Amino acid sequence: MNNSEDDKSLSGGTKYKEKIMKTIESYKNLKPEDKNCLHVYYGYGKGKTTCVVGLAIRALGAGKKVVLIQFDKGYDGENEHYSERVILRRLKDLGYNIELYTTGCERMNNDGTFRFKNNEEDLKEANRGLKLAEKYIDNPEQDMLILDEAVAAVAYNLLKKEDIEKLITKFKNNKKYEFIITGHKIWKFIEDNADLITEMKKIKHYFDNGIPARPGIEF
Repeated sequence: MNNSEDDKSLSGGTKYKEKIMKTIESYKNLKPEDKNCLHVYYGYGKGKTTCVVGLAIRALGAGKKVVLIQFDKGYDGENEHYSERVILRRLKDLGYNIELYTTGCERMNNDGTFRFKNNEEDLKEANRGLKLAEKYIDNPEQDMLILDEAVAAVAYNLLKKEDIEKLITKFKNNKKYEFIITGHKIWKFIEDNADLITEMKKIKHYFDNGIPARPGIEF
């Protein structure tokens, strides 16, 4: 590398460092409510719940209070299909400040197939999740609120777009916590109001080569 290339590299590094320092100083001057953001993780690729569970654990490790509400991922008290919830419950038992709510009805049939059609109980459970979300948005004591698969509940006709939009509007008017939503498809209102949007997009998946969902990896 010649001297001109060295100078260019150093200049780029210096400018990047200056930008980081400027961002840090600017952040310090923000009002407390302006420091909290709305995250949206969406798409048809693997990783949305994996992502937010990781965020929840990171927040707990930092001493924060986390509320995680899952939509259409019910638990009957016996058949646990999601291994991450086992460890989250154990963390709560160990004294970590997390509240985990699982809403939804059993979707697995006895023959191992999946029930796609909604029934009245599915709608009631989605509404229960919505009421829980409203409770924590209206009276926030948490540092992080996660609504896992809330946007997917709209795609599956369990909730309406207006339900999600009302929650986001309430958050924008009282930003006392970090707000995180996941799902499959988003729309313009969400795009306009989110501070961070990450799309989980399938590029390649081992399922196509005969590898099924596995405990500890997919559930």
